[in-house]
Amino acid sequence: MGYTFVEKVLARKAGLDSVVPGQIVSVRPDKLLTHDNTADISNKFRRIGVERVADPNINVIVLDHVTPAANETYAQNHKTIREFVAEQGIPAFYDIGEGICHQVLPEKGHAWPGAVIVGSDSHTPTYGAFGAFSAGIGRTEAASVMATGQIWLRVPESFKIVVKGTLPARVSAKDLILYIIGDLRADGANYRSVEFTGPVIRQMSIAGRMVLTNMAAEMGAKNGVVEPDAKTRAWLKGRVTHGYEEIHADPDATYERVIEYEVSDLAPQVARPHTVDNVSPVTKMAGIKINQGLIGTCTNGRLEDLAAAAEILRGKQIAPGVRLLVLPASREILLAAIEQGIVGDLVSAGATLLNPGCGPCLGAHEGCMAPMSSFPASIPTAFPIQKKWPSMHWKTWTRLLQPMCSQAISS
Repeated sequence: MGYTFVEKVLARKAGLDSVVPGQIVSVRPDKLLTHDNTADISNKFRRIGVERVADPNINVIVLDHVTPAANETYAQNHKTIREFVAEQGIPAFYDIGEGICHQVLPEKGHAWPGAVIVGSDSHTPTYGAFGAFSAGIGRTEAASVMATGQIWLRVPESFKIVVKGTLPARVSAKDLILYIIGDLRADGANYRSVEFTGPVIRQMSIAGRMVLTNMAAEMGAKNGVVEPDAKTRAWLKGRVTHGYEEIHADPDATYERVIEYEVSDLAPQVARPHTVDNVSPVTKMAGIKINQGLIGTCTNGRLEDLAAAAEILRGKQIAPGVRLLVLPASREILLAAIEQGIVGDLVSAGATLLNPGCGPCLGAHEGCMAPMSSFPASIPTAFPIQKKWPSMHWKTWTRLLQPMCSQAISS
């Protein structure tokens, strides 16, 4: 009897011969990611009653959500985090400007095939693009991992998504995952381990694979994963300096569902207000007035995204009355985009360059929208966010799409 990816990785980390879906296991994660919410997590950690984190080396802390600090409250939050990092001797701390946690963590060598990574952010499944098991957890649970170095997990059922055909020109991984979410719905993979496979996935870049696993969270998945291959190893070379063991699902593994998509005729997609599964071809946006566009964030702020947008805008100008924001996912990507002339093309066209970070995605700063504004963006989530971040109004009409569309409709 064969085993799925998640069954194999959790069995190994739990020190067991095998596990089955629904089984509770206790594991020691290889990495714990936290970000600006580390201040609150550190307070919860102290209330547990311990003085030192169990293992400083598993902690990866990235300041990215509201950076630079937008007001005194955020500045104090960052100060608290810096003091906690110094007190606990945590080496993997990345201060403002380094980038979004989901890009910085793999860039700095903290994700690899077979790793178990948990993080206090809903899009932690991103690292499945490198063959890791990675899943989001809550702040209290993150504090517990800090204190004990352990976490319990329920072994998920597994879905296998097989993508066949060839993506048409200017149709991207973002279009593919939006189409899948539109089909399965926002709760269609609740607490499932989703394996993305097939010819299209094997041909896809690492940046594209990161889009799929990042947005697996948007259909409720516990984790998303792409089988590691030569592209994975090449991307990680020089970043991960220790050995690792790749984990591959067995050919005869049992899945709750096997879902196949033929995408040779797939068109660019858009998720319309106000849910991520309200998906249709982008042509449905024809005639809609645009106030502001965004290219970037943890879903589409990578070099190939910026390059694709610059290709469309080169020698053109942003349309009158439209603002276009560009948000590189990391300092490394920003520097490469500057060196290759991509930033020059975008800024010359009238785009506004933001510092690497989460920016306006969470609606707390840098490009917040007024009521009844239209905001096409290459961000990962579309829920009305004013309840947590009151500076972005709930009547902002946010639409999720890929970078080339974000640029094309703004120009």
